[in-house]
Amino acid sequence: MESLEASRRTKLAQIVELGIDPWGSRFDGRTPIGELRQMPVPEDPATGPQIKAAGRVMTYRKMGKLRFIDLVDRTGKIQLMIGQKQIDETGWKLVDLLDLGDLLGVTGRLGKTRVGELTIFVEALHFQGKSLNPHPDKWSGIEDQEFALRHRYLDYIYTPELRAKAEARLKIIHGIRQFLEAEGYFDVETPVLHSIAGGAAARPFATHHNTLDIPLFLRIALELPLKKLLVAGFDKVYELGRVFRNEGISPKHNPEFTMMELYQAYGNYETMMDLTERLVAKLVDSLPSPSRKEGLGVRGSLMTLPYGDRTINFATPWLRAKYADLFQEHVGVDMRDPVAVEAAARKLEINPTGKDHAVLIHLLFEIVVEPAIAKLDQPVFVYDYPAALCPLTKRKLNDPFIAERFECYVLGMEIANAYTELNDPDTQEATFRAQLTGLKEEDSMAKLDMDFVTALRYGMPPAGGLGIGIDRLCMLLTNSQTIRDVILFPLLRPAKV
Repeated sequence: MESLEASRRTKLAQIVELGIDPWGSRFDGRTPIGELRQMPVPEDPATGPQIKAAGRVMTYRKMGKLRFIDLVDRTGKIQLMIGQKQIDETGWKLVDLLDLGDLLGVTGRLGKTRVGELTIFVEALHFQGKSLNPHPDKWSGIEDQEFALRHRYLDYIYTPELRAKAEARLKIIHGIRQFLEAEGYFDVETPVLHSIAGGAAARPFATHHNTLDIPLFLRIALELPLKKLLVAGFDKVYELGRVFRNEGISPKHNPEFTMMELYQAYGNYETMMDLTERLVAKLVDSLPSPSRKEGLGVRGSLMTLPYGDRTINFATPWLRAKYADLFQEHVGVDMRDPVAVEAAARKLEINPTGKDHAVLIHLLFEIVVEPAIAKLDQPVFVYDYPAALCPLTKRKLNDPFIAERFECYVLGMEIANAYTELNDPDTQEATFRAQLTGLKEEDSMAKLDMDFVTALRYGMPPAGGLGIGIDRLCMLLTNSQTIRDVILFPLLRPAKV
């Protein structure tokens, strides 16, 4: 028996014999199917508007000298009715060479059948591309998750919900750019290849430049080049860019992800809190109303969104809570008291031996406080972190134990991190050196970025800085439980041969 692919290749050859380009050609003037479905249609199909449409063949039915096809594009689905008497001889031969998945353009009149179904009464066919591989059955879709992930393009075709999330992500990113442009920020691009993996504590991906014969690293953060632009006099800058960390994969982590980082001269972390609220509120306010639930927010708009079996209330102002107050409330001790903190750790069967005081504090915070925060149904800014955890952050003027930093949590998920930026070059060099203590010299993370320190010595204005994980933000705004649903092509192991 002829295989399905062989059958399609036979039809491909027959299409060529008809004098038709099997890979399509320019087809101007088409109307998206979603717009066709909104057009007024007269009772008599013969008087319907003349239109052009294009899409993918999803179903095919024969009824005597009529052919019925469901044509689908990004915006929707519509029925085609093709009659032998209504098209030319070549077109009629082409109709019987169509396979599911083929790309097809049509011209005809828009009307309704006797049973009231919106239909294009086709007058001419414009073949636009042959699908040589058979497509999944339209009724069951793609049931094999492994197959779906490895054939993501098919998953977008046959899983409308996934395609809708992909489009929502693109609109969210567009909305971020619009918002920041209106706020006066420059959209900049900084190097992806770095000689030192700086700006965060994370394991980089290493590579090598052959011509210069030097090791390089894919960036783990956007931060340091953007701060150099503050030194250069750019008062407001941001970058939406890919960041790479050679670490684990989970429902909330992908080794390659998208960050948005921005910096504003003469601001601080409170400036960034206000900006974050306004930015996310604008994005939520722009989402289609069917995704909302009851609740009233800024400008009288509904500001609640579903997430799993929870509902997030994004109405401003958001909650603001000090790190120390949350620690005292939930852990039950003063975070500045080393003896009490060690005792609290032992109660949770955590061995404090050899652990830095600040590290132990944050370990308790993650275990005890973050689950409590996750129960809140609205975003919360947790601010004023232990300074030892924040090597790039300015200390409180009269309290060097505290750094002017916040993290924004939504249902326990961190979506934003912001600082009052450290612009004192001597303190910055000292914190860099302390951070590198104990690392082996050959470790890719054990290199002091003196180029950045040198830039600070030329004078960087006081500033606020903000980082937002775009993938996680999109998860929350599109009700996605895994980061894979909002990344167009998530990282996978190579397929087994």
